[in-house]
Amino acid sequence: MEGKAFFIDTTLCTGCRGCQIACKQWNQLPATKTQNRGGFQNPEDLSFYTYKLVRFSEHRRDDDKPVWYFFPDQCRHCLEPPCKMIVEDQQAIVIDQLTGAVLYTDKLKKENSQDVRESCPYDIPRAEPGTGYMAKCTMCVDRVHNGLLPACVKTCPTGAMNFGDRAEMVALAKKRLAEVKSKYPHAVVTGLEEVRVFYLLADEPSKYHEYAHAVITPMGIDRKTALKRIARPLRELSKEWQMLKGLAS
Repeated sequence: MEGKAFFIDTTLCTGCRGCQIACKQWNQLPATKTQNRGGFQNPEDLSFYTYKLVRFSEHRRDDDKPVWYFFPDQCRHCLEPPCKMIVEDQQAIVIDQLTGAVLYTDKLKKENSQDVRESCPYDIPRAEPGTGYMAKCTMCVDRVHNGLLPACVKTCPTGAMNFGDRAEMVALAKKRLAEVKSKYPHAVVTGLEEVRVFYLLADEPSKYHEYAHAVITPMGIDRKTALKRIARPLRELSKEWQMLKGLAS
C-alpha cells in the first residue's frame, strides 16, 4: 500500500486539457489527428501516442439544464495489476519500487496485446499499430524519482490533479468527499482500495465514462483472465504430451 498515488478531483476540473497536453509534451508523443464529432473531446480515445485523455460527457440535470462531466482518463496503476498477472514473461511488466507505478517494457512486444488490453478492467493499454509494442501512463517516474511532480499534476491550474504519498492522497480524497457531499449528494470516490489513481466524482461513475469505475476481483483477476492463465500452461502440457507420444511411437 505504500508508494505514490494520484487523487483527481473532477469537481474542480474545467476540462482545459492542460494535463493532456503536458503529458504529450513531457513524453515527447506525436500529435494525434483530431476531427469534429459533434463534441469537444479530442482525440476520440486513448492510443499508443495518447496516455492521458480528458473525456467529455454531456448530460441533463433534473431541472433539464445541461451539465458537463470531465474525466481525465489514464492508467490507474493497480495495486495488483491484472495486466502483469496475465503475461507469461513477468519482466515484460514491472512495478517501480519507489512509486508503485506499473511500467511496460519492450518485452511486451512478444505478448498478445489484445489479451493484455482485455485483462485491464479500465481498458487502458494500447498497442502500436504494426509493431505490437504497448504503452500507457508511466506516472512520470523519471520526474518523480528526481523530486518533481508528474507533468499533468504540475500543469493543472485548478488543483483538480493531486499527487503524493498514497496514504496522504487517500486522506485528501476522503476529506474532499466530505466537503462536497452537501453540494453533490451522489458524490463518490473510486478506487481507494484497488489502485493508485482515484477520482472524486460528483455523480454516478457511469455518467462520466464506461470505465470510470471497475470492480477488481480478489488478486485482480477476473474470470476471463483466470481462464487465459490456466489455458496457457495446459496448452504447453498438451504440446509436451504430444511430443512424448511421438518419441515413444
